[in-house]
Amino acid sequence: MANKKISDFQIYQKYMDLIFYSNDLVRKYPKSENFALVQEIKNVLYSGLRNVIYGLKTYDTKEKLKYLNELDINLNLLKIHIRISHKYKYITTKNYTTWSEKLTNITNMLGGWINACLKK
Repeated sequence: MANKKISDFQIYQKYMDLIFYSNDLVRKYPKSENFALVQEIKNVLYSGLRNVIYGLKTYDTKEKLKYLNELDINLNLLKIHIRISHKYKYITTKNYTTWSEKLTNITNMLGGWINACLKK
């Protein structure tokens, strides 16, 4: 793992894809949401990215689990924001489905990562 770059890890790649997809969607939100829901979504996304990077760079298992649990919280918050976005019709059902699938994929990868840490 020492020779690998962060960009080599699949969870990092998937998370970056989630950020690009999310940013494309929130650009279409009403201007009235720019300093509310849009800002909150972006804050949660970038906070989650920070936790992914800390998780990849930290060698202490206890500390790594702390970051991974924080990432799990970020993903749960993002799910709520996506539901709200769909309910207020800021995104289509197709966008909602795609966004949710991307999140679920990352959540599943995270679950595997957490389980691997707990077995050490």
